[in-house]
Amino acid sequence: MTPRRSCLYVPGANARALEKAKSLPADLFVLDLEDAVAPEAKADARQAIRKAVHKRAYGAREVVIRVNGLETEWGQDDLEMAASAGVDGALVPKVTSGDDVRFVDQLLNDAGASPNLDLWVMIEMPLAILNINEIVAASTDTRLTGLVMGTNDLAKEYNAVPTPDRSAFMYSLSAALVAARAYRLSAIDGVYNDINNDTGLAAECEQGRVLGFDGKTLIHPAQIETANRVFSPSEAELSHAKEVIEAFALPANKGKGVISLNGQMVELLHLEQAERLVALDHAIRQLDVRS
Repeated sequence: MTPRRSCLYVPGANARALEKAKSLPADLFVLDLEDAVAPEAKADARQAIRKAVHKRAYGAREVVIRVNGLETEWGQDDLEMAASAGVDGALVPKVTSGDDVRFVDQLLNDAGASPNLDLWVMIEMPLAILNINEIVAASTDTRLTGLVMGTNDLAKEYNAVPTPDRSAFMYSLSAALVAARAYRLSAIDGVYNDINNDTGLAAECEQGRVLGFDGKTLIHPAQIETANRVFSPSEAELSHAKEVIEAFALPANKGKGVISLNGQMVELLHLEQAERLVALDHAIRQLDVRS
């Protein structure tokens, strides 16, 4: 159980941001070599990131490097750096097929990447949505760990109009989420662009959690607290989960698949959900202690 409630993009060319991130309470940092870095700064940003991640400088928080697309002049060098930098994962943009996943996985293997290095892919192209099943199915023979929604790119590609309810993206979000869950992969929601609108951010985080996402990608440190709060189990949820666990543990309920609790029917699937919720809360608390 790995908390990924808040996944903050950090520009690889911004030394101050790379340093500040070490003290921020995001669950995961995406050190970015792609969108946040100008072409003329790519090579310097690559070296800055390698220096920044030296000796697990971000503590217990996950660190993932977003590389440039492999069709660009920087992608191969970025991926080779990510393979040897000692980070937790590499995030690859513009993936559209299962063959893309296998190709990147082989490149990481050829670069000597540790078996523990995770592969994440951006879901941000129409073809990725059409091929989402084969993309996630590639996880059975690769290091693919999770999907990150690229809703800004999807908006551009769809010629869509972003609205507060994200109606233009609901099919894409749901399709990716269902596919990820079918193969037990993590799924991270896209960014919220208005950094001064806490109410809007909270609403979009709530929507993402209702859909089933593990967390949200963020573009500013001010968004971390909201994402952490929304994607954490509430006290009421934890209290109910513990009641369910305790009820099934009673001798009178041993071996039962269905019990009655507070006038409601509770099944073993609810017990599994309760145990997952309590485990997530424990993992969050452990992460905060270790960091």
